[in-house]
Amino acid sequence: MSTLSLGEDLGIETSADLKQTLAPHLSQEGELLLDAGQVRRIHTASVQLLCAFFDARRRAGRATGFDGCSETLKDAARLLGVSAVLGLPASNDNLKSVENAA
Repeated sequence: MSTLSLGEDLGIETSADLKQTLAPHLSQEGELLLDAGQVRRIHTASVQLLCAFFDARRRAGRATGFDGCSETLKDAARLLGVSAVLGLPASNDNLKSVENAA
């Protein structure tokens, strides 16, 4: 099992870098944990990349999860309806808002 840190900023400006960071781990054997505990800013493009990454690894029979996940990432996943795809607990609290960083 290995852990990969996602850092603090997953804004749209960093989505290409995130893709390059994740790509080598698509074929990595064994469980991979993403450390998202420091994420303070996230854009929909980065959430989409994470969903595609989790899905591709799942289809290849490779376990992927989080070793720490910030409230920012959890809120974004909840608002976009992708908590289950990312293996995060689902919440029915769809009235809670997140800060618009734009």
